[in-house]
Amino acid sequence: MAQTGADDQAVTHAKFWKKEQQDCHTIESNEAGQRLDHVLTSRYPELSRSFLASLIHSGHILVEGRQVKAAYKVRAQDSLTIVFPPSSPSPLQPERIDFPILFEDEHLLVLTKPPGLVVHPGSGQHSGTLVHGLLYRYLNLPAADADRPGIVHRLDKETSGVMLVAKNNQALRTLMAAFKNREINKTYHALLSRCPHDRQGKVIGPIARHPVHRKKMAIDERRGRYAVTTWQIVEEFANGCCLADIAIETGRTHQIRVHMASVQAAVLGDSLYGGAQGQHAWLRPQRQMLHASTLRFAHPFSGEQLCFTAPLWHDMQAVLDILRNTRL
Repeated sequence: MAQTGADDQAVTHAKFWKKEQQDCHTIESNEAGQRLDHVLTSRYPELSRSFLASLIHSGHILVEGRQVKAAYKVRAQDSLTIVFPPSSPSPLQPERIDFPILFEDEHLLVLTKPPGLVVHPGSGQHSGTLVHGLLYRYLNLPAADADRPGIVHRLDKETSGVMLVAKNNQALRTLMAAFKNREINKTYHALLSRCPHDRQGKVIGPIARHPVHRKKMAIDERRGRYAVTTWQIVEEFANGCCLADIAIETGRTHQIRVHMASVQAAVLGDSLYGGAQGQHAWLRPQRQMLHASTLRFAHPFSGEQLCFTAPLWHDMQAVLDILRNTRL
């Protein structure tokens, strides 16, 4: 497990923006009609909704050169300008939270996130996150958002696996850009509640917030953002479950869970998208059986191609062992 810091003193993160930074975008046709704050949340998943809302309210985000409200419905080809002011010190208090370390140098950290650990504060989760644990271990971390120092991508609370953390400003900017430009390859292992019809395949389905159930995402051809998931079956089991390798070309919220459920092969243990466990209840999965297994990327300073693999978390390995022992 990670070696933790030696004291409990409050720490602050290094400023990500030394001066104002500006991004410019053009609204895509599939974003037309959406609220401005929803578009921004989709385009900047590494930033909190409250932070983006504060930028809208303060006039740091303009549509066609004018200030609008968060509920403004954007139109295709609208110009969007976002001015990011210099960040302020994080108000977060460090907490001792252990997590396995796969690699570390002066620029970045590669770790294995345990299941059940929230990545950053938000939605009523104000303590006990990975960010609090990172602040306990490191005196300074860069941040694009004061609530998310070091964070360049996320995993769902109940998803385990490999994560990448930036330790300085240049690493943060470079890695955030690499994720945005789809230059970082992510592979997952998933136990699926049933096998798809084909042993391998691809789902291309734009993803947006569910129109009714706000905690869910959904494939939405009109409002959704482009999302691609590919799968390959590795093992099949007697009860109809299977182990699959899953790769994502994009990183939308709940992407794998939504896409696999759309081909009637929901992730085992996923009550949100897979419904009641039914015939698989005897396996007693305590979470969705989804694990971020491999991350491939270029080092932000040296350019060296790196690849890191996180072993299956023990609870998922235990379910896999049960399935293997009951195989026909």
